[in-house]
Order: sequence, then C-alpha cells, then structure tokens
Amino acid sequence: MIYLDNAATTKPCGECKKAVCEAMENYFGNASSLHKAGTASLTLISRARTAFLRGMSLGNAPLSGTVLFTSGATESNNTALLGLNLRRGKIITTAIEHPSQARVIDKLEKNGHEVLRLAPKDFDDFEGAVIDAVDENTSLVSCMAVNNETGFCIDTRRLYKGVKAKNSKTFVHIDAVQGFLKIPLDGDLISVSGHKIHATKGIGALYIKKGVTLLPLLMGGGQQNDLRSGTEPVELIAGFEAAINAYSYKRGLFDSLKALLLERLSEIPDIKINSDEKCLPNIVNFSVRGVRSEIMLHSLEEADICVSSGSACSKGKTSGVLSAFGVSDSDADCAIRVSMCAENTESEIALLCEKIASAAKKIRR
Repeated sequence: MIYLDNAATTKPCGECKKAVCEAMENYFGNASSLHKAGTASLTLISRARTAFLRGMSLGNAPLSGTVLFTSGATESNNTALLGLNLRRGKIITTAIEHPSQARVIDKLEKNGHEVLRLAPKDFDDFEGAVIDAVDENTSLVSCMAVNNETGFCIDTRRLYKGVKAKNSKTFVHIDAVQGFLKIPLDGDLISVSGHKIHATKGIGALYIKKGVTLLPLLMGGGQQNDLRSGTEPVELIAGFEAAINAYSYKRGLFDSLKALLLERLSEIPDIKINSDEKCLPNIVNFSVRGVRSEIMLHSLEEADICVSSGSACSKGKTSGVLSAFGVSDSDADCAIRVSMCAENTESEIALLCEKIASAAKKIRR
C-alpha cells in the first residue's frame, strides 16, 4: 500500500508503539495514587510535558506555561475556546479553520460575540491582515498554524507579537495540529493532536501560557490541576512523548517530493495546483479537472494508493475551505490532497502520478 494521507492520520512509529507497551507493563499505576506505582506514572507524565514544550519551541527559547493532556485536538480546541471567560467583543478568525474550531466559534457568535472571518485569497500578507483587524474591542484571535487541506502556513510568532502589540488583552489561540514539530509556535493557547505526528489516536495536548486562566469543561476528580478531570492515560502519554522525541520534519525530503509531484502533474492535461509557495511542502492540494474527487479516489484505491479529497472530517464532502483560497467550486469538486511523511519515496510519487494520468485519460473520454 502507498499511503499518502498523513494529514488525516499517521502510522504510529516504532518508538511510540514500544513506549505504549512498556508503559502498560511498567507504568500502569494511577498517577493520582500516592504509592510507588502512582508516583512513577506521575513522573512519566511530567517528563512528557517537558518533551512537549521542547517540541513547541523547535530550538528557540522554550515557552513558559502549562501542558494539559487531552483526548485530541477537538477537545483541546473546545477547552481553549469555551474555557476562556471571554468578554463580549470581537473575535477574529479565518475562513479556513477545521470544524473542531469553526463550530465552536459559530457557537460563540450565536452567544453574542462579533466574529470576523478572514480569507487568504483576499490578502497578500495574511498575518498582517489579521493583526491590522485587531482593535481595542478584540477579545480573541483564533487560527490554525498550518491548513490541513492545502498546507498554507502562518507565522504564529509574528502573529502573536503583532496582536499583543495592538491589544495586550487579546487572547491568541493557535490550532497547531498540522504545524506541531514542523514550525516554531507561539500563542496563549495552542492545540495539538498526537496521531498527526506518529503517536496514537486518542491523545492530544493543549498548551496554556503562564497567566492564562481557563474554566474546566470536565468536572470530577480534579486531575491536571483541576483543568481536565479523569484518570490520565499514561500509556498514550508515553507514546506521545516517544513520538515527539522521534519525530523529524525532513523539509529537504518534502521539498524534493513536492517538486517531483508538481513536475509529473505538469505532464497531465488540465491539472490545477491549489497549494502555493506559502504552503508547507508535505501537503499538496491539486484539482484533476473533469474528474470528480470521489471517482479519482476510488480509482487510486484500486491501485492500493491512499490519498484524500480534503479534510477527513468532511467524509468526502466538497471542501468549503478551498473557496477561501480562491479555488472555484468546480475545481474544489475535483480536488485531491496528497500529504506525505518521512517514509514516502520518489517511486511512490511517480507511481501516484502515473495512476492519476491513466485514470484521468480513461474517465475524461
């Protein structure tokens, strides 16, 4: 099988699987227990928090704050956005957000907040446009670091600094699901998911900058400083830590694979590339005009090649996000997303393009 749908989920790495199994065997104690087994689990969780903070900075000065382990990015986004005791005011977000963020913003809008949604197609300098929109009434800026459908990348450090310069009281939330361990991050609240970096599903994290106060969504035993009650999944946290330590974003490899992909796609008639130079190279979105995404996906599946038509959460529906990048409805209906990991090879990319060319020729007759 050729797997090119890594933006949807990644295969757990060997280090993660080993760490999960070892934790099941040796760190099964409840981290809230006062005995030796509980203390060992608590120590492992503390070590994982340190690894997470180190991964967020990518060699820059480490961020200062709390790490809350969650079940994944959906919980992290909901905890961040609903846990803030926001004053009534303006919320600035984008038109390219994941549903786990966008639907929460919709809820806040229904509750009386003014919401401004900006689209990349409308601005040459997108970070600058977001910063410019901040005023004295802006209570929150919330956006993703890297778009999951095109790879469009936002400089979150520049964004954070610029927003705080305009209004120091404005909270900045970053959905870093696709950006974690790939780009340096900054924000008051930063959401991350484990299964995008070769950890298991069911584990994620929320970074909370020092001084930011959240109200808990879950009530119970008061674990994790009373912010997220429930017994900590030590095994999943151990796997998450191992995946963080093992992860390497091979930018040079992805640049080469993307260059090859674009070269081979250029040889196929009527291909429209939807990922530009502002996008990280591990995600490439393009449209095979005249061939609906669903039909192309099934054709590639017959060749044992896994790609997607966009966000896995849309379950095959035409993306509404692509229009915010200036992609027409007809091109969005034909969109394919190729998302790569470090295990992918040039031969896989070449075979993918060969199968796309043959399928397009056959279907367009």
